[in-house]
Amino acid sequence: MDLLKAYGIPVVQSKIAGNLTEAVAACEEMGYPVVMKIISPDISHKTDVGGIKLNLKNAEDVERAYLTMMSDVNHYMPNARIKGVQVQQMVTGGKEVIIGMDRDPQFGPLLMFGLGGVYVEFLKDVSFAVAPINDKEAQHMISAIKTYPLIAGVRGETPSDIKAIADTLLKVSQLVMDFPKLMEFEINPLMVMPEGKGCLAMDIRMTLRQE
Repeated sequence: MDLLKAYGIPVVQSKIAGNLTEAVAACEEMGYPVVMKIISPDISHKTDVGGIKLNLKNAEDVERAYLTMMSDVNHYMPNARIKGVQVQQMVTGGKEVIIGMDRDPQFGPLLMFGLGGVYVEFLKDVSFAVAPINDKEAQHMISAIKTYPLIAGVRGETPSDIKAIADTLLKVSQLVMDFPKLMEFEINPLMVMPEGKGCLAMDIRMTLRQE
């Protein structure tokens, strides 16, 4: 998350905990409600293994969620290396989108945009552009997806902050150009708030080139 901060990309408030006691203390310091996520280099899709717990409202919720999460992860991926948990402030009222990058051996860094969270795997409604991109290209990436009306606002719904999405795409474009060793990069989800209220990166995943 520090890498995103360095590029001016807003990130959700979060803390790392190595055990249950640290997790409870982190949540108490941060304030409720919170989200808890498993930390493991072997787990890419946390939801699939019970590695995300939402809307924890007190220490009892945190303890119950922690123990359940560890049991679930051990069941689905018994050999996964567990580094602890990440606790984050619970953010509501936004739309989840994804911004990613795969470094193509021929074309270079290929940026991707679409609806985020668990939906990206099923809808496969994404747009692509080769970095670096400009503002016009960022806007086109956003409007090119079929589900764009959900972001732009339908049936009187307040539009999402499309300018904040475009700004984040431009910053990610610069980031992946600055770090050629980045082979894969993903912000999922990027929580986009209503128009004028910005966005927050909720989770990040990256893969570096092996020397």
